[in-house]
Amino acid sequence: MLFDTPIYVVFLALTVLCYWCLPFRSQNKFLLLASYFFYGWWDWRFLCLMIASTVIDYFIAIKIEDTKEPKIRRSLLVLSLFINFSILGLFKYFNFFADSLAAALSTVGLAVSLPVLRIILPPGISFYTFQEVAYIVDVYSGKVRASRSFVDYGLFISLFPHLIAGPIQRPSHLLPQVQRARRWSSQKAFDGLLLILEGVFRKCVIADNCALIANAAFTGAFGRPSIPVVLLGMYAFAWQIYGDFSGYSSIARGSAQLLGFHFMVNFRQPYLAESIQDFWRRWHISLSTWLRDYLYIPLGGNRKGEGATYRNLLLTMLLGGLWHGANWTFVIWGGIHGGSLAAERKVTEGKIPKPGAFRKWISRVFIFHLVGVSWIFFRAQSLRAAWQMLRGFTAWSWRPEFPTAFLFLAVFSIPLLLIDLHLESSGGEYCFESTPIRPRVAFGLACALAIAFLGANQANAFIYFQF
Repeated sequence: MLFDTPIYVVFLALTVLCYWCLPFRSQNKFLLLASYFFYGWWDWRFLCLMIASTVIDYFIAIKIEDTKEPKIRRSLLVLSLFINFSILGLFKYFNFFADSLAAALSTVGLAVSLPVLRIILPPGISFYTFQEVAYIVDVYSGKVRASRSFVDYGLFISLFPHLIAGPIQRPSHLLPQVQRARRWSSQKAFDGLLLILEGVFRKCVIADNCALIANAAFTGAFGRPSIPVVLLGMYAFAWQIYGDFSGYSSIARGSAQLLGFHFMVNFRQPYLAESIQDFWRRWHISLSTWLRDYLYIPLGGNRKGEGATYRNLLLTMLLGGLWHGANWTFVIWGGIHGGSLAAERKVTEGKIPKPGAFRKWISRVFIFHLVGVSWIFFRAQSLRAAWQMLRGFTAWSWRPEFPTAFLFLAVFSIPLLLIDLHLESSGGEYCFESTPIRPRVAFGLACALAIAFLGANQANAFIYFQF
């Protein structure tokens, strides 16, 4: 991958420069080759895997659209889903399920040695697989037309800004943009540059500095888990993962705008959510809407009674947790959110009231801490490590470095909170979206200076690269 920040900037600049010198159809061909080069730089074998799945779905989608026989269309849909999820399951989940089965058998006295595959997880496989599945399902249901150009469909799947860690692009949103000519807009390009600067600020200044505290708490550098250690780890990782992933999403959106594309907003101030349902309307929106439209609703949604609704919520979030990684910690994380969604729906009967200002902030603080507890499972390397951290809530210890750690965490989390409060009040997609040019330039310069002088001195990969 070419996502080392300085190399990516050079790659992006050269790509944009060449891209806008070409006519429309040549632009798509050039971008497809550039995206394949971007993805295959690390390991060409993973590129071959992605191209193979792209070719298969390209032809299956055309066949589904051209076939009138319902049974054949359904069989083609099942074939595509089987191929996509088999590839994802083989690379991402085979060892997980093999180890889990061996552990389960050992508990009843059956010692077995199951085969283990020594393979590396292809970057972004979860993201582009979900995008391919959305395309096939939408073609089958008639929501989008099958692309008759492999270049267009291949570019929809592999466009490099979203290829490694999303956002997961919906066919109805991105594919039409690929299929029509784009025009240069200096305003959108300027917005894109500001988005990239803001994204790098979120990643290098907020996320990477918060990671120093989170890593110290979760690796035992602060001593055995106790209330201060758990709170430091929980708060630090909450802001780390938010700054990290929202930062990547902003970089992806900004890069796309330099190329004339518009990507959906993937985060809308999630830590200002007033309910768990509201949190999932704001957090990783491309995934939460995918899970809703392609899993929760096909399972029956809330159409088959109260019990089935709770089951569907729990099952959707359990699978959403498993999507993040082949570890029981992610399953528990998903279960916490699924159970919370079901409990919230039971208590409120599906209707979240509009609270006053004081109760709104009480709700926000409560939801933030509920989400924070679930992040402990997301960050921990194992269930045992997660339980050890949680047991820290029953212990107390104090060290001289704790006040400095809390102050350090506040310094590097409050700026992101202030940005979110501004976006929440303005309702815009960008910071200072409706303000004159000078404040926006000042904001960009402030981000650049913060990156230069406050960026953490460490090379942390984006967290969602592993998914």
